[in-house]
Amino acid sequence: MTKRRALGQHFLRDGAIGRAIVDLVAPTARDLVVEIGPGEGALTGTLAGRAGRVIALEVDPALGAALRARLPTVEVLDADARTWDYAQLAAPTGGRVLIVGNLPYSVGKPILAALIGARTAIHEMALMLQREVAERVAAPPGGKTYGSLSVFTQLHCDVRVALRVPPGAFRPPPQVESSVLHLRVLQAPRVPLADERRFETVVRAAFAQRRKMLANALGAGLGLPLEAVRRAAAAAGIDPTRRAETLSLLEFAALTAELS
Repeated sequence: MTKRRALGQHFLRDGAIGRAIVDLVAPTARDLVVEIGPGEGALTGTLAGRAGRVIALEVDPALGAALRARLPTVEVLDADARTWDYAQLAAPTGGRVLIVGNLPYSVGKPILAALIGARTAIHEMALMLQREVAERVAAPPGGKTYGSLSVFTQLHCDVRVALRVPPGAFRPPPQVESSVLHLRVLQAPRVPLADERRFETVVRAAFAQRRKMLANALGAGLGLPLEAVRRAAAAAGIDPTRRAETLSLLEFAALTAELS
């Protein structure tokens, strides 16, 4: 079994979908594109024909070698996309840094987290994920799919589910549907934060026990007395009996300020 198969990767074989994915970020000769998981190169050739520079991160050395031989202008790196240093990327003069990828299902979330962590080096992304994960990332407040992944991504990006991709577009066909997220990185966080790390801690605690009322979840997750959490929520204008999934980014920010 190859590393790629072990990661749960399925190769895109539908050229029209590949072109539609590339069109989302519309690379030009001024842009640098990093492709995650090129596999057999379904997107790579299109990217190489449109972008000024293409770096492809491939975890499977055999696939990487085949891609190097076929597309010598592409910089194919034997690399794990979960740990590669995206923050080192620098935009070409007058151009953008774009990320495009068909993310392996089993590691889609950690790769997305790494990309959000390096957001200051990135302009725009088109990422294929398992449909349920993509919908969770783009979910608005109020539903069961809205969670910490939604909050942390939407804090730093405009996010939308741009394409749905059926199993038949892949070889072998996966058991689940896929969706492509289009993300535009914001120049500043969507809501002002005095302490982003504290914000993350509060959000994680709120969603860790999402069936509980907000005050109970935060009290347990942050190790604070229940009355102190209730007072902070009231000061932020939030009913402490609400659940985490109903809070907007602005409300989480206000709550964090009162709990800091």
